[in-house]
Amino acid sequence: MALKSKILVTGGAGYIGSHTVKELCNAGHEVTVFDNFSLGRRENIDPRVKSVIEGDVRQSADLAKALPGMDVVFHFAAWKAAGESMDDPYKYTENNIFGTLNLIKNMIDHGVLHFVFSSSAAVYGNPQYLPIDEQHPTNPENYYGYTKLAIEENLRWFSQLKGLKYAALRYFNATGYDVNGQIRGKEKNPANLSPIVMETIAGIRPKMVVFGNDYNTPDGTCIRDYIHVNDLASAHLKAMTYLFEKGENLVVNLGTGQGSSVLEVIHTAQKVTGREVNFEIVGRRAGDPDNLYAGTALAEKLLGWKAQHSDLESIFRSMMKVYLD
Repeated sequence: MALKSKILVTGGAGYIGSHTVKELCNAGHEVTVFDNFSLGRRENIDPRVKSVIEGDVRQSADLAKALPGMDVVFHFAAWKAAGESMDDPYKYTENNIFGTLNLIKNMIDHGVLHFVFSSSAAVYGNPQYLPIDEQHPTNPENYYGYTKLAIEENLRWFSQLKGLKYAALRYFNATGYDVNGQIRGKEKNPANLSPIVMETIAGIRPKMVVFGNDYNTPDGTCIRDYIHVNDLASAHLKAMTYLFEKGENLVVNLGTGQGSSVLEVIHTAQKVTGREVNFEIVGRRAGDPDNLYAGTALAEKLLGWKAQHSDLESIFRSMMKVYLD
């Protein structure tokens, strides 16, 4: 790998994309951001990026402006709300599947053969055992998870047929904001627990609901593996280095290896911020397993990576700068 790589980041103005762009710039790489700004925020783009291209991965003409000369593509441009994917699956087909396959085709056409893919633990579905390692069966519970699995399956074929080298990074629950406080634009339409907690604390929403308190967990609420977005970003750089240095594909979980319950998350947010969370407990949501957390041994072994900022107190301290300053 060249000391300084030319990197295209699709969805680079989005939540995880913008944090990864900052990490890439910190490492001295030449970064181009490609985003249609449906969810991305221009103010979150690192000022050190070489260029910003407004475009859509479904449009080959847009990609033709961005791909020539690139060494690698980091792909974050996707819809990600699991519930919405069940109501409007074609929206997810069009962007997450058609858009990504169009990106891959255009990459190959332009001779760009290294790909870091934003996948998801949603590919696994209901856990058959814990922790969930990379050998766990894949059986998505929602259409969003299926779109990520469909791309992973296509990546295996395009690697075999066209020489594409890829890393598929299966995130657990991404959370937090830049620990240095430099990325401050709030995520648009958040569907995850921690930003909903912070929106409630900040008065953006009057109250939040907790779906079920009768699960088979110590306090009755669901347990999930929360990983700080800065930790995710650092893993992406290590994955790129792995692709260039090893020349092998990579499918790996990104999580902490332990879980926190919904009530633990709420109580930690209250402790860190000194403010109350107005919440109501309602009935269960369909398809929510009791407990879900990652096996992380493979990421540690292959990438030398472990989460550094993903304890709940660090997560909420980083979020205070965005929601309460």
